[in-house]
Amino acid sequence: MKPYLRAERISVKIQQAITELLNKKMQDPRIEMATISGVKMTPDLRVAHIYVTVFGDKKRISEVMDGFKSSKGFIKKRIAPKLGLKYMPDLKFIHDDSFDKAARMDELIKSASTGTPDEQSS
Repeated sequence: MKPYLRAERISVKIQQAITELLNKKMQDPRIEMATISGVKMTPDLRVAHIYVTVFGDKKRISEVMDGFKSSKGFIKKRIAPKLGLKYMPDLKFIHDDSFDKAARMDELIKSASTGTPDEQSS
């Protein structure tokens, strides 16, 4: 049996609730076009690390993260009834740059592969 199975179930519920909230009820223009890419709970269910994917430059990322931090109370209040927990976990929003890193790796692979065939055919 996997440890912390309950933490994983709560993580999924939190991600679904915040995604639904972003799609329907959030009015903050700073967090438009942000995506919740994952949620990790601490084993004691007291803290939820919410990973946010943002497309744009560093200024845009900073604005989005500030928007989430200022909306944390509103988000907690809206999703708490959907979770059915005794204590609402603290929400920590973290920028998820894994998509940026993957795109950079893809660019490097493409540039390396386009240079290699030309050199071999000479």
